[in-house]
Amino acid sequence: MQIIQTSQIEEITECPYLPGRRKRYEYFLAGFLSGGEIGALLAGGWRKFGFYFFRPACPDCRLCIPVRVPTRLFTPSRSQQRVLNKGDRLRVEFGALRMKERIFDIYREHSLERFSQNVARDDFLLNFYLPSCPTLQTEIYFGDELIGAGFLDHGEDCLSTVYFCYDTRFSRMSPGIFSVLKEIEHARLLGLPYYYLGYYVPGCSRMAYKDRFRPREWFDWESRKWVE
Repeated sequence: MQIIQTSQIEEITECPYLPGRRKRYEYFLAGFLSGGEIGALLAGGWRKFGFYFFRPACPDCRLCIPVRVPTRLFTPSRSQQRVLNKGDRLRVEFGALRMKERIFDIYREHSLERFSQNVARDDFLLNFYLPSCPTLQTEIYFGDELIGAGFLDHGEDCLSTVYFCYDTRFSRMSPGIFSVLKEIEHARLLGLPYYYLGYYVPGCSRMAYKDRFRPREWFDWESRKWVE
């Protein structure tokens, strides 16, 4: 690992997940991580975009809870199996990072329609196509049409979802849930025991789906241990 900037504490801002709460991250910048190093950071509650590594250091709460799925134990629920059945016409490919204009178009439209955010191409490239650790790219196709793409960090013992976006015309097929199910399956095929879902925030509706992948483990910030 090459440290670009040592650990810092950012200024307090409004929480993007829970109204009335305040948010603050501890962060550092680093590159050239090995699979073992990114796996150890994920196991310690850290997340990342590009070279930016962060974890909560909020003054009032610890409700950003890291969650991960033990891949060998996971079985889709009935509702998740229905998503897989709906997606029987979808094709999933995993491979190295490969920038495509179609992926940026999907990302831009997804960000605008789902989150009312305008995104910049430079930020997109910086966050997803200048990797600081081993990575994989997920591509989902309907026929020959690319309809979704995701980015995964690849640790020695895990895959970790960084981001997934999809063509919202296909929302009825639940492509976000479908991608998680297929990525868990892929991690298991690679012999990796864990799939990291990022932070689950109780009370935040757009994070609720992360609590539906069972069994799962969560990271206790007090003991710094994973709990079933």
